[in-house]
Amino acid sequence: MDVARSEVLEIGTSVACRSCQARHGVVCGALSAGQLSELSRHSLRRKVDAGCEIIAQGSENSFYSNIMRGVVKLCRVMSDGRQQIVGLQFAPDFVGRPFVRESTLSAEAATDAEICVFPRNLLERMILETRELQRSLHAQALNELDAAREWMLTLGRRTAEEKVASLLHLIAAHAETATSTAFDLPLSRAEIADFLGLTIETVSRQLTRLRKEGVIRIENIRHITVPDMDALAKKISG
Repeated sequence: MDVARSEVLEIGTSVACRSCQARHGVVCGALSAGQLSELSRHSLRRKVDAGCEIIAQGSENSFYSNIMRGVVKLCRVMSDGRQQIVGLQFAPDFVGRPFVRESTLSAEAATDAEICVFPRNLLERMILETRELQRSLHAQALNELDAAREWMLTLGRRTAEEKVASLLHLIAAHAETATSTAFDLPLSRAEIADFLGLTIETVSRQLTRLRKEGVIRIENIRHITVPDMDALAKKISG
């Protein structure tokens, strides 16, 4: 977003929107000052506890949302009841699929999270009216496709160590504070194993190995610090 456009948005935007991390994200960053003001009037901030569902698979939802804080996991429930984690979303990602009535995935808060919820009908009208918003959502879809292809490579061709390092790097890259590479794992060891196609024992063994090599530090089981992101990145490519 250029400076002139940013200044215009500041004038007509609510205080809550001005301080929102999703403000320059896929949806809000593509709206005019008037549209952003209208969306703000119909939006609601919600706190979601870890483990709570945001969108149910197969449901017809009347809202979309932006992630303002926390991590959301996307899951697919199979016909026999088994659940597979298929992706993670972070602030300021957009949650939902415009113009699709029934959700093909479930979205669940992996950590305590905060989302900004807005009506489906309102956003879909804005999409039809706004070329920049159409381009922004199209770009997000292509980025998600690229990420899915990269994850297919991770699951299909990388070693156990490279898989675990890839997940840690993904989470660290989305840490909420740009000056810190410390974060709490949003997934349990069992969920990580499920996500990466490994056993729990293998996940624990690889985390211990990375800790002993000084690539990561582990505190209180789930709190991770990455002293050197480049060193972690090198573990991904072997």
